[in-house]
Amino acid sequence: MVSASANKLASLTALAQRVAVDLSREVLDEMGAFVFATDLQGRYVYANPMVLQLLGKTLAEVLGRTFDDFVRFEHDEDRQAIDRRVLVDGEVVAREERNVIPSSGEVRTYWSVKKPMRDAGGAITGMVGVSYDITEKKRLEDQLREQQALLAVILDNVDALVYMKGEDRRFRYANQRVADVFGVPVDAVVGRLDSQLMPREAADRFWRQDQEILRSGQRGVSEQALTDAQGRTRYYWSVIVPWVQADGSRAVIGLSTDITKLHELQEELQRQARTDGLTGLANRRHFQECAQAEFERSRRYRRSLSLIAIDVDHFKDINDRHGHPAGDRVLQTLTQCIQESLRGNDVFARTGGEEFCILLPETELPAAAELAERLRAHLGLCVALDDLGMKVSASFGATTSATEDGCFDQIFARADRALYAAKAQGRNRVVCLAAAA
Repeated sequence: MVSASANKLASLTALAQRVAVDLSREVLDEMGAFVFATDLQGRYVYANPMVLQLLGKTLAEVLGRTFDDFVRFEHDEDRQAIDRRVLVDGEVVAREERNVIPSSGEVRTYWSVKKPMRDAGGAITGMVGVSYDITEKKRLEDQLREQQALLAVILDNVDALVYMKGEDRRFRYANQRVADVFGVPVDAVVGRLDSQLMPREAADRFWRQDQEILRSGQRGVSEQALTDAQGRTRYYWSVIVPWVQADGSRAVIGLSTDITKLHELQEELQRQARTDGLTGLANRRHFQECAQAEFERSRRYRRSLSLIAIDVDHFKDINDRHGHPAGDRVLQTLTQCIQESLRGNDVFARTGGEEFCILLPETELPAAAELAERLRAHLGLCVALDDLGMKVSASFGATTSATEDGCFDQIFARADRALYAAKAQGRNRVVCLAAAA
């Protein structure tokens, strides 16, 4: 009875072993990797179908042969040294290998894991290896690295600030130009809050705009100003777009082009459009705009507004006798002389060739007349061309606003009449004209 049970157990054990062997072989054959085993001399003792297909051989043709009989390795001395580490030192080695396929001469890349095989006593009897073909993966990785390197070169050399900022206000990317503006390395930008890199007021202003873009999902386009690490105010034309990352978090991507020179040019053109080129004073057009605004303000708050009109006496004779450069010197000297006596809110303008106007907010007519007389007397002292042996004088007409004035032009016309009255009375004098006159 015991003998029959023992035989049955032995039979089941043998069956289990055969099933295990068959199952192991099937797993090795179908696992999608190159699986092989060698003895201590590097001769094949096993190769799965993927290895055989790669070599273009049958199992019988492979067994007992070495790697070198079929496959040529790039840097073969390194491969042999690795195999010695496995077969002699008993190490488990995982590394990348590049093999030349014999049938096509193609170089392919593998990730190989090699470990020693041991007998029951622990002695090394050979090596088993599993290799995965990562050629395509490697190609894609190399391509991605090249593209990333190319993109980094482009982004660092493009004439714009390029950055990504998360909804936590931290920078997730910044190109070199962003780092230059903040005066820190790129690594010191990424991961930091915007308020840690720029003045709080500016950071909060930009963040309000970023929040609106994140909320609406629409891109924003605007002109922005930022003070750089050297304390210079730079101007940028910024395009900011919302972005949803792979993990679902939101961010904004900004592309800001430096338009400082264009901004300065626009300001210079605007300044030229409202400024007299010779004297640097407001020109007639700008003066009229300022004067009308002051007129409306004076009416709203019921405050006085006075005007002084000035005309250089015998200016045509100066140009005719001494030339236009001399005339220009007269106008420039007169400008400097008068400016010294004016308040910060007074508006001084050149309204014609040798004609000037001074707008005096919150000033009654007696005070305007007193100022005009003081200026007239002062001009006789400071406006002189000694090298040409000549003195310069000017005529003044002064007036002030009245309730019946409907626009500034009425005040301007009245001051002009007062000026011509001063010229008619012999020049180099002040004439005041009230609204009733």
